[in-house]
Amino acid sequence: MPSFKNLRIIFMGTPEFAVTSLNALVNAGCTIVAVITAPDKPAGRGMALQQSAVKQYALSKGLNILQPEKLKNPGFITELKKLNADLQIVVAFRMLPEVVWGMPPMGTINLHGSLLPQYRGAAPINWAIINGEKETGVTTFLLQQQIDTGNILMQERFPITESDNAGTLHDKMKEIGAAVLLQTVQEMANGTLQSKPQNIADEQQLKHAPKIFTETCKIDFNKPVEEVFNLIRGLSPYPAAFTLFNNKKLKIYSADKNLTPPQIAPGHWQTDKKNYLQFACSNGSIHVLELQLEGKKKMKIDEFLRGYRFE
Repeated sequence: MPSFKNLRIIFMGTPEFAVTSLNALVNAGCTIVAVITAPDKPAGRGMALQQSAVKQYALSKGLNILQPEKLKNPGFITELKKLNADLQIVVAFRMLPEVVWGMPPMGTINLHGSLLPQYRGAAPINWAIINGEKETGVTTFLLQQQIDTGNILMQERFPITESDNAGTLHDKMKEIGAAVLLQTVQEMANGTLQSKPQNIADEQQLKHAPKIFTETCKIDFNKPVEEVFNLIRGLSPYPAAFTLFNNKKLKIYSADKNLTPPQIAPGHWQTDKKNYLQFACSNGSIHVLELQLEGKKKMKIDEFLRGYRFE
């Protein structure tokens, strides 16, 4: 087996989350024979072509970049084979066909933002907070046919605090994940790492992390205040939990919870028009701290109340 620095590695990823892992591999002296990322996409008002965060980083380091539209394209598969990689690494990319993930002799590693087998799926960071978890972690595992089911290589757990939201947890996780990924590759190169199957004692105990849809983001104030509070945290800063406020969509980015039983019906609101806006839940109320009303910019609650004309 090649030594750690001589391993021929193909890295696949797209967003900023993946850049931290790629940077850790580059800084450790790994041989990155190619970086595979999403094709450039038109974005913004001028619809200019935007490069992925991974592509921008790869360009800055002079790395070989491939941007296939389709991963089963025969030309791309031929190009991949010519790279003669020992190992492939996937961080926040898309589903790979078996002809791709099964190609390198050492397999394909994926970095996932949960303690597998819990929170398999597209949005593990969001769902861990939405469900009120006090702990999460990262997992490196070997890809196989079904999503997020492959044999585990390494895991590291860390706490979720009440002040965490999806954004802060994402930023912690990308750093911890990069370190765990690097250690995984080092130990695989040394031949000291044994993979182990995911331990599923009871399928019904599994919590899932499906893609977030608009309906997921709509606040139901009939629920307990703790659940509403966790939904707001779990969807902030993106895509953001929302409700309707005087027939306009109101996104709530941060809030405090108050467990005093409300004097008004769930979903109704109270304000002094200066400092606070609170929505009643089933057993308490949510005090909004940062919000964005449809058609307006994101702002702190006092700034919003100073400028809002109440009917």
